[in-house]
Amino acid sequence: MLYDLFILPLTEPYFQKALIGGCIVAIVAGVVGCLVVLRRMAFLGDALSHAMIAGVAGGYLVMKLLFGLEAHAPGMLLGSLLAAIATVALISFVARISRVKEDTAIGIMYTGIFALGVVVVSIFRHYIHIDLMHFIMGDILGVADTDLWVSAFAGAFVLSLLILFFRHFQLATFDPVMAASIGLPVLLLDYLLTTCVSLVVVSAVSMVGVILVVGLLITPAATAYLLSDRLDRMMWLAALFGTTSIIGGLYLCVWLDSAGGGAIMLFCTLQFLVVLTVAPKYGLLARWLRLRSLIPQQVVEDILTTILRYDRPTPLSIIRTYVESGKGLQRALSRMVRDNLLEASEDGYRLTAAGRQEADKVLRAHRLWEAYLATIGTPAREVHSTAHQLEHLGGEAVEYLDEKLGQPKVGPHGNPIP
Repeated sequence: MLYDLFILPLTEPYFQKALIGGCIVAIVAGVVGCLVVLRRMAFLGDALSHAMIAGVAGGYLVMKLLFGLEAHAPGMLLGSLLAAIATVALISFVARISRVKEDTAIGIMYTGIFALGVVVVSIFRHYIHIDLMHFIMGDILGVADTDLWVSAFAGAFVLSLLILFFRHFQLATFDPVMAASIGLPVLLLDYLLTTCVSLVVVSAVSMVGVILVVGLLITPAATAYLLSDRLDRMMWLAALFGTTSIIGGLYLCVWLDSAGGGAIMLFCTLQFLVVLTVAPKYGLLARWLRLRSLIPQQVVEDILTTILRYDRPTPLSIIRTYVESGKGLQRALSRMVRDNLLEASEDGYRLTAAGRQEADKVLRAHRLWEAYLATIGTPAREVHSTAHQLEHLGGEAVEYLDEKLGQPKVGPHGNPIP
């Protein structure tokens, strides 16, 4: 059973070629995709993949009419690259000279160039023998030797560029202003990255198609982004997730007898959802646990001021009377003891030196707000309750009040202001 499920597919030449070609593309796409995700260029990758059809049609037509060669891979590769560069140039031109934003310009240009490719294919259908459905959906189980060589050379070239200029790309991605200030050619790096994205798209589109190549470029990188805060580690993880997507997707394709590209992206997306759920720092479970253990700052401050005003070890019953925190009061007290704001004893809770300092800040804010509310005519019966709501603002607002009121020493009820 296990032999039929896992070993038997590996003995088939079509599966071996799909595995090799897919892994090459997935590794390169994952590494480049990290920069795409961090620079928020995902829509541009989608644009380049769609614009490619015009380049493929142009390259096919030129090679057919001038040299009599049909489906010549280097010619279509060059045409696709030129189409990608033209797309980026047009997007930049429209966004720069008009009030149209870049994302809108991307939507306009890529659909226009994609439509141009479709029209050219339909007009010259006697010369261009391209299956549009194959181009859009891909056929990873029908990988040709030429596709393998194209993806290998394109991948080696792209990875070489990224290794050579890794520090430059890293700085231009996270702090382009600083990169420009120290003399790095930020615009040239942007075009170089766009060229890398174009090469990845061109080398992958024959295997997984126009639609799914964007998924290979984005999803493994996004999955790695959930697990790492370092670019180099993120790139390694993205390459790993891309490879596992290819392997898992190909087996899924064989077991379910489904389309290869679709199975790969389905596995890739499921992989992302699993990581999104269980990621130790940025996952949904981790977020839920953080929110569950989160103590509102207002509750902490209310506990501090309650104990400060009681001025002796304060029993839990007294704190519960004045602090509205529901079932989370005991958890809040335990956290404050761990944070060295409170000391627990048999008689109740008392403030530490750090806790008294924090409590004085809140009490100071409360009495300054009382003084301010009294000066603007707030009814005396509402001054305390309103100040109790406003005291949690703190920060610059309190210092502004202190200066505006002339740095008072006592509140409106005769209580000293800390």
